[in-house]
Amino acid sequence: MSLSERLDWRGQPLAEVPHALRGNLAVRHLGLSKTGLASLPEWLWSLQQLESLNLSENELTTISEGIGHLQQLRMLDLGHNRLTQLPEALGALTGLSEYLYLSENQLSTFPAALGHLRRLKYLGFTHNLLTELPEAIGDLASLRELRLYDNRLARLPAGIGRLSQLRELHLHDNALVELPESVGDLSELRSLDLRNNQLEQLPNRVAELANLGFLDLRANRFRKLPEALARLPRLEKLDLRWNPLEAVPPWFGTLEQRGCAVLL
Repeated sequence: MSLSERLDWRGQPLAEVPHALRGNLAVRHLGLSKTGLASLPEWLWSLQQLESLNLSENELTTISEGIGHLQQLRMLDLGHNRLTQLPEALGALTGLSEYLYLSENQLSTFPAALGHLRRLKYLGFTHNLLTELPEAIGDLASLRELRLYDNRLARLPAGIGRLSQLRELHLHDNALVELPESVGDLSELRSLDLRNNQLEQLPNRVAELANLGFLDLRANRFRKLPEALARLPRLEKLDLRWNPLEAVPPWFGTLEQRGCAVLL
């Protein structure tokens, strides 16, 4: 790949970006992290061959709807900024397939338009201010890893069960009080992290997660657990530390005999 196709301007003032870049339609990979950006120049939207764009670790508070012109994007990093809202045009970037990073911002809303990103495999939306998710999250048909930890979520929509390709779901450090029964439809799920929430019970359909290998329930409010957990055929680790369990269920022994590590 030629240098004209890839440019990483990390840590350098944007004012010093060569003027040639502004008309260089051949640039496919552009890194502008840590450049002190508080707003984005309009010429950025003319780089319509971009496949990856890194705008992380800046001072951005808004993103223009112009981002919708970057139809070739497969990877977009907007993490570690000061964003309070996202443009609807993000939903038009249907070519996004590798990742979308939105972590470490001040976002309180998950736009339903993101549900249009049906090719996206990884979504990082951690360390924000989310209190709810739209049903449209279930439209992210290719999603394999979803990171939503360090938000303020109390519940999940039933639509989350439609993420049929999801392998990792990270929800620790929220305010979850319950899970929808539809989590039992996450047939490809390998890892489920629920630590540091306010859960008192799990839906019985958790037993249908035939591929689940790791279940982290630390620091919740569980006094009892469904015996259905003993039927998880591939469970390798069950972490229950810092819960007020009334007693140690006898079926823990069944899991341990099968090789599952149970931490109390």
